[in-house]
Amino acid sequence: MSTVQGAYPRQIVVVGNGMVGARFAEEAARLDPAGERAHITVVGTEEHHAYNRVLLSGVVAGDYTPDQIRLPVPDTPGVTVRTGTTATALDTDNRTLTLDDGTHLPYDELVMATGARAAFPPITGVADPDGTPGEGVTALRDLADCRRLLALAAPGAPVVVLGGGILGLEAARGLVGRGMRVSVVESSPWIMRRQIDQPAARILAQRYAALGVAVHSWRVAARWIPGTGLELDDGRILPGDALVVTAGVRGNTELAKDAGIEVEHGIVVDDRLSTSNARVHAIGDCAQHPGGGAGLIQPGWEQAAVLARRLTGTAPEALYTGARPLTRLKAQGIELTAFGQVHEEEDAHGLETVTISDPYGGRYAKLSVRQEKVVGAVLLGFPEAAATLAQLYDTGAPVPADRLALLQGLPTATPDQDREESTSLVCRCNAVSRTDIEQAWLDGARTREAIARRTRATTGCGGCVRDVQALLSGMQDQTNAPVG
Repeated sequence: MSTVQGAYPRQIVVVGNGMVGARFAEEAARLDPAGERAHITVVGTEEHHAYNRVLLSGVVAGDYTPDQIRLPVPDTPGVTVRTGTTATALDTDNRTLTLDDGTHLPYDELVMATGARAAFPPITGVADPDGTPGEGVTALRDLADCRRLLALAAPGAPVVVLGGGILGLEAARGLVGRGMRVSVVESSPWIMRRQIDQPAARILAQRYAALGVAVHSWRVAARWIPGTGLELDDGRILPGDALVVTAGVRGNTELAKDAGIEVEHGIVVDDRLSTSNARVHAIGDCAQHPGGGAGLIQPGWEQAAVLARRLTGTAPEALYTGARPLTRLKAQGIELTAFGQVHEEEDAHGLETVTISDPYGGRYAKLSVRQEKVVGAVLLGFPEAAATLAQLYDTGAPVPADRLALLQGLPTATPDQDREESTSLVCRCNAVSRTDIEQAWLDGARTREAIARRTRATTGCGGCVRDVQALLSGMQDQTNAPVG
């Protein structure tokens, strides 16, 4: 039985001070600013406060400093953040969490936001059996990894990235931006295999080659030779002073599993984000929900918002029903957006597809429509169309009759277009609509930074920066337009 006494404030302990755990605390503080309903204690292993891990490739590239990607810490009496502290054991019977400093935290509700760690493949030289990276090897999951990587390779030096998913490609773009010679190795038939189709991947690889990144798809790594490079299954050795492993992640579920909580690939949760123990909840990359969402920040933040409403009692009926993920590649000079169904055959029942392929111009677009609704798209080099199609995908609104014009970013008419545009999301990570940004403008926010402070837009993956800037420019033009 819990040692917590009294009705309010209830004691909520959050294990993990990453992007999702920090967002839960921020949401709870916003809903309960005086801390009258609940007191939140966040426990994080890292010595510093939370930061935007999505932008780590930008730190590698030199686009951001570590301070610029820090996340806000709630300055309210209802939130306490303990950094440099690791949870070591969970007692669900007595509702206590044991920390590595020997202290015990009692709780009424506990939130697991332990995230995930890099998965090192069983390749000779890459990692020890206990998961410790080999000589010259690093992941890219935290600021310590960034510092390690930049210490391993200098401008002009060769670097190999193992994994051609979105993180690997973003890391490769950041490294080549630092002046390094980069090779990417992907074991699947093409890069970003889960998010885009093969024709798009072929053009994307060409875009990367033009930047100086050599892409090796459908190749398996045989061994890492420190000081030499990565040997492939065909006998070739790619030179490398450093190996960056971006070959997947593994949820940090051990604490929950040791406490007897149901764990499969992640900590199993329902629509209430509750685990098999009703007083323990899980959100973010460590959680396994039937609707998916692990590995992306937008679903994790949505889960944090839902759970904050539930546990503060401001909306106890709130539920999380699943994710509609959208992927944006954050690589300077390359505009890529992908979402929904992109791998179905073009002759699949009831599916319409429109494709534009422009290898010379480095552009590709594929739109999938079923029953007059957008069900998927891949858009490389079509930023205007990407914004419009993402809105149609979010709202489920009918697509215009001229599909080709839609892909080309040309004006099209749709029913109730004004209403749809005003309520459509501009920043998906933070669920910020065009109306929200316009209201922030009316309230005096005149720069992107001011908009970010008011709405959080652009503070997630950064993929909406262009759209927010375009809205600001449009509103500025309207303000300066002559009257009469």
